Amino acid sequence: MRAQLARIDAVFVQAFIAAALSFAHIHDVAVAAGQDGWKAWAYPVSVDLLLVAAWRRLRSGSAKGAAWCWFVIALAASLGANVATAGLLDLGDVPAWLRILVAGWPAVAFLGGTLLAHSTPKAADDVELIEDQEDEPESAPEPTTPPAIEAPPDRSAVPVPAALIDHARKVAAEHHTRTGSPIDVTTLRARLGVPAPMAEAIAAHLMPTGS
Repeated sequence: MRAQLARIDAVFVQAFIAAALSFAHIHDVAVAAGQDGWKAWAYPVSVDLLLVAAWRRLRSGSAKGAAWCWFVIALAASLGANVATAGLLDLGDVPAWLRILVAGWPAVAFLGGTLLAHSTPKAADDVELIEDQEDEPESAPEPTTPPAIEAPPDRSAVPVPAALIDHARKVAAEHHTRTGSPIDVTTLRARLGVPAPMAEAIAAHLMPTGS
């Protein structure tokens, strides 16, 4: 246990040293590019926060493409500052392109943080429903009245989303137009890919009132 704590402490110390050095390098580059006072200290905070936000999105497993993009941008900004302070650039005479990059960084960081914080992937059920609707033949005429459907053996009180009922109504109409006969519960279940109780509940919703 003591050896494990020693390893953890060493990792934290190393991470703290690396973060402090990177923080100082970004600050020095910002000062050299004409940003002084609190603005120079805000630059390393902005870079580190964007790195953390991108890393958290990568760990969440959603929207990994955008997360990798912003992670690479923030990492390039951090590494670029570290290299710039290693003597490869004269910080007393910063080139114009570096001043432009430093001046434009706040807008880039704001855009990246906003997209990472507010972009949410679509639910899997919504994606499947949209794909099924796109596969529907557009030439199939829709009847003015709900088509007849064989009564299910048990009208189970299973909650069914309204969007799924509308989609099932289109499937039933397409089946009635193609075959000339009402769709049965087994075929409806196979077309929608839902459990038997939900298929029966959907069929109950499609039955004309008073049947």
